[in-house]
Amino acid sequence: MGSATREALVAAKDALASITAKNSLATGTELFEAGRVVGSSAQLRSALADPATAREDKSAIVGSVFSSLSASTRTILSAIVGARWSNADDLLAGIEEIGIRLIAQSAPAKLSIGDELFAFGTTVSSDSELELAVGSKLGSAESKSALVNELLTGKASEQAVVIIDQLVQQPRGRRIGELVSTAANIVADQAGQSVATITTAAPLTPVQLERLRVGLTKNYGRELKLNVRLDPSIIGGVRVQIGDEVIDGSIATKLNDLKIQLAG
Repeated sequence: MGSATREALVAAKDALASITAKNSLATGTELFEAGRVVGSSAQLRSALADPATAREDKSAIVGSVFSSLSASTRTILSAIVGARWSNADDLLAGIEEIGIRLIAQSAPAKLSIGDELFAFGTTVSSDSELELAVGSKLGSAESKSALVNELLTGKASEQAVVIIDQLVQQPRGRRIGELVSTAANIVADQAGQSVATITTAAPLTPVQLERLRVGLTKNYGRELKLNVRLDPSIIGGVRVQIGDEVIDGSIATKLNDLKIQLAG
């Protein structure tokens, strides 16, 4: 991520303050729609991402192209495109991130969108046919959207359905695991948390999980949301991933390291 994009994201996040929790779900949903329109038009994408285009001109483009959207959506979209992004791909990622943050902002306190996203990713990854259906480049965005709504409507929150629908319609070259992980991290960050993905060969007890959560929270200095996945191939031990940082204490990795040392 370039420095321009980092600064643009800060400015875009500041714009969230103008949207109330009551309106954030609808605004986030419309922002996703706008992002898909921008992504489908090279000319529009180029104009909105071009640093040489004046902020006022970009705002005028938003007003013209997206006149059917609500005033709040146009306002926040204008704020996003008015910032200086490193490239057009980062602009699209920024629109999606702010949309996810808006939708996370709308969730009731007891609703864990991150858990729902993680559950969906686990389900898809464990079914090769389903993974192909939602992740294939050959499938249309419309068919993927219809499948997601068929699978999740009535079984997951409206917030989770809207986010997952966006992810499968506009994957931008990312696999489902990366899509869900990125979205879950954004949702957690919006709540002032980070996501720790815990991989073990066998289920951990509630006491073990709580001890792990407390220890990791103390080390990282912020509240952590734990997502646990089982992978018998690691044999034993625990593998922890928080963002780009990985703490690998699995027996499989230790054995592999030993083999490398012996071979050397």
